Amino acid sequence: MPRPKILVFQHVPFEPLGTLDPLLKESGFRIRYINFGRQPEAKPTLENYEALIVLGGPMNSDQIDSYPNLITEVEIIREAVQRDMSILGICLGAQLLAKALGGSVSRNPEREIGWCDVELTESGVNDPVLSSFARQQQVFQWHEDGITLPPDAVHLASSPVSEVQAFRHGRHAYGFQFHLEASLPLIERWLAVPDHQQVLQEEQERVSAETIRQQIGESIGPLQELSRRTFSRWIDQFEIRPRQRRLPSR
Repeated sequence: MPRPKILVFQHVPFEPLGTLDPLLKESGFRIRYINFGRQPEAKPTLENYEALIVLGGPMNSDQIDSYPNLITEVEIIREAVQRDMSILGICLGAQLLAKALGGSVSRNPEREIGWCDVELTESGVNDPVLSSFARQQQVFQWHEDGITLPPDAVHLASSPVSEVQAFRHGRHAYGFQFHLEASLPLIERWLAVPDHQQVLQEEQERVSAETIRQQIGESIGPLQELSRRTFSRWIDQFEIRPRQRRLPSR
């Protein structure tokens, strides 16, 4: 039986699937990346895919003049919702999912960068995926825009800066503003990548790369475990059953 396939929209090379990648592969999924940074004119179809994952990026969701692929992505996300596919939007991906569902995105009063707490709503506490979180949970953030909850969406988590940190539409579409997929190498890369240096310079009185690094030692382990639990629950929500993992030979 062919392995089920997942379509992934990527915007920049330094924002991959991160910790989600090995979990998907271990569960028997095949992954196809569409790299819009290299192929902005790409028009992928959803045929033969079981799920859609839309990753983050340094651009804003309304920069359609510079990134016309964002229009394409919103249209495809809307189609995926209509098909009731499993969808996961991360950061920019969550913002594009919100726009596809009729919500809006606007600049927050301040950026959220580094280790920040989010708080679950009552719906989040009872959600089959986000209930892996504590009521107040530390996660890793890197964004400046906020989401207005789309119609008919369920509000799952918030923070003092971003009212909508996580939401669900129907049973299968999730948007996360935070970077649950972040790993130690990814965080180090984000702190060093040229695309982020202007932002870090602008935020130097509030955000210190050195402070973020100092917190990694105590924070990365719990984040990795939270990532494993949460993404495993998201994978378990699929209507299909991926290939069973093989037990080691005795």
